[in-house]
Amino acid sequence: MEVDQRTNYGGPLGEVKLAYSTGDTISSVRFCPTNNQLLLISSWDSTVTLFDAGTNRVKATYNHERDPVLDSCFLDRNHSYSGGLDGNIKLYDFYTDIVTDVGKHDDAVRVTEFSADSNLLLTGSWDKTVKLWDPRSKPCVGYFLQPDKVFALALIGSGEKFIVGTAGRKVGVWDLRNPNYILQRRESSLKYQTRCIKAFPNKTGYVISSIEGRVAVEYLDSNPEVQKNKYAFKCHRIKDNGIEKIYPVNTICFHPKHQTFASGGSDGFINIWDGYNKKRLSQFHRYPMSITSANFSHDGTYLAIACSPIMEEDSAPDKPPNGSIFFRQVSDQDVKPRNPR
Repeated sequence: MEVDQRTNYGGPLGEVKLAYSTGDTISSVRFCPTNNQLLLISSWDSTVTLFDAGTNRVKATYNHERDPVLDSCFLDRNHSYSGGLDGNIKLYDFYTDIVTDVGKHDDAVRVTEFSADSNLLLTGSWDKTVKLWDPRSKPCVGYFLQPDKVFALALIGSGEKFIVGTAGRKVGVWDLRNPNYILQRRESSLKYQTRCIKAFPNKTGYVISSIEGRVAVEYLDSNPEVQKNKYAFKCHRIKDNGIEKIYPVNTICFHPKHQTFASGGSDGFINIWDGYNKKRLSQFHRYPMSITSANFSHDGTYLAIACSPIMEEDSAPDKPPNGSIFFRQVSDQDVKPRNPR
């Protein structure tokens, strides 16, 4: 993929480090879908935090007893869902401070996504299922059997269909209205374990990343002419004394307006890509630890970046610095394609 050097600059211009800190890995950071100042942060320290970036303070927090939280998402600006290593799914009311047990998987809940179109929560688990939950009723209302542990899940658009990435490099496309029939079965174009999947906002395809410093751009239309456009590329690699170090690509998020996407890796870098024109648009300064999660605000004006230690890293220090969140203002120079389609 070609690198556009005009915006390959570093430096924290327009960026602040928020007054949030944890000694464990930050598993996810998400913006409220209607407010570009409210962030939902989940962590391996067992907590879920509602953080106000405008006032730079914690508004609310709750925990999953002593087990790591692997993901969380907003139901609306007043409620959040979360799932963790213990398999439990919780609903939290920010104003009443009431935590409700929604349900449970037989193994860790790796990902949570709320479909606004269907008013349903999707939870993907290592128990090889994706389950559906209705906020108006407590029992599980449906489930999708998967070929292996669920590692990643992404809604297509606002959520009638979704994409699942599992162990064994398998990818499936499903319709929420028909749990008994899978729309597409695929194998990842990448040779190593899937780390993240996100769908293009225009619903034409998705981007998938792996633990081996690669990203692939895929298209949903099975027409051979369309499939000719898919490709994969290397990224998040650093040469040190002539040796190339390869890092996992932990997170991907799409800009809601420009269809470009950010990738964050264990190398501590955020890159902005124009997937259609196969070009890197910008690279931010290097962060002090791995990028474990990143998310654009609903209007695309801000990017939240979670920076924290990852236990799988061989070179991690005995006492790594605490995980933190960076709140960065985004300009068109960072994220707008130079040659839009």
